Order: sequence, then C-alpha cells, then structure tokens
Amino acid sequence: MISKYLTRANVDINVSQIEGALSELDSFIAETANKQEAVWSFMIPELGEGGACSLFGHLQEAPFELESYLVRSPQSDLRLSQLQTIVHYIQQRTNVDWFGIYQNTVTNDGLQLLKLSYCGAPSRPLFPVNDTFAATSNNVQVVMSGLGRVINNVQSYVESGGEYYTCDPKVQSESCLPLYDEHMQCIGIIDAEAFRNDFFTAETLAILIAACIRIPHYLP
Repeated sequence: MISKYLTRANVDINVSQIEGALSELDSFIAETANKQEAVWSFMIPELGEGGACSLFGHLQEAPFELESYLVRSPQSDLRLSQLQTIVHYIQQRTNVDWFGIYQNTVTNDGLQLLKLSYCGAPSRPLFPVNDTFAATSNNVQVVMSGLGRVINNVQSYVESGGEYYTCDPKVQSESCLPLYDEHMQCIGIIDAEAFRNDFFTAETLAILIAACIRIPHYLP
C-alpha cells in the first residue's frame, strides 16, 4: 500500500520511514481511543467578494455546522472522534501550525472539499472542486489531479506562478497530500501548514503520508 501511495501521489519518501510512522500512528490510535471528542461545529472566516478568499481575522457570527452536510449518528460521531485523534497526533508529533482533513462531498453547489477535522486557526470549511477554483487553490489542484504537493517556501512558489489560496498570511510552508480509496481514486486531502520555510522534511512527510494511508478507514 505504501509503494502504491507514493507512486500514485508522485511523492518520493523512503518506504521504511513510512512503515515506522504507520506503526507509531496505529499504536497512538489504539492507546488513545475515544479520548478525543468529535467536533461538529466550528467558527469560520468571512469570505471576500465573490467568496474567492478568506478575510483572515474576521469571523462569521454563526458557526459552521457539519450536520448540514453529514448525517449525525453514533457511527459518524465515532468516525469524527477518530479523525480528531489523528489530527491531535499530527500536531503533537510534528508541531505543525495548522492541519486539516478534507473529504470530497457532493453539495447543492456541486462537488466540494469538506473540512471534517482540524487544529489551528479558523479556516474555510468548503472548497469548490472545479477548474475555476483550481486556478487559485493548490488544495483543489491536488484533489483534482490526485498528486501531492509540497511547498517549502510559499513566497517563492507564488512568485513563480504557483496556484495558492491564502488563508493565513503567516504560512510559509504547506504540504497538501491526497487521500485515496481502495481503487486509488482521490477522495479527499490533508493540508498541513507551518509558519517557517523548509518545514516539511522527509521525516515530517513520512508522518503525514502515514496519516494519509490510515485516514480513509475513518472517513464518515
């Protein structure tokens, strides 16, 4: 599975590093089962004109409710709790400044990336999956292509013409990696952000890829 993931995502990391990270993640999940509560409601930023960007530091009065997109049940509550456990592990293990898990979701406005679980500053909960939004969003680029994207210097990336959606101006490194189903079709992404350049070393990426391999088992 690890080799298939690396080939499909076009990411070059030593397999043995990911095997060790997977073992550690599985142990953490087993040891901390049911310790993280599912989060069904969270604050989100105001969106700019036309909804194209987030107004960082300006929050909407009403929280975003996942129940508008997911049926709440004991099973979905458990799945969100398990995802929150993985989020907690990633933050604790890597000290990343922001981390989120997104799933492809069909909405009244078409296919979108729905944020299921995260840690860090409030952020946009939905990203439209279409060519228009892909022109300014590496998240959408990744989910549409199924290819991973690691940016260790956001400023240089943008200056060279790379697609980038600015949610928090402090972000200097970002890693966006795909989630696959059993047929290796992209069904979502993870997004990790750091406030310094060159954050995503091989060790850190191995931990993130281990999470990518496990997360699909816990999606609601």
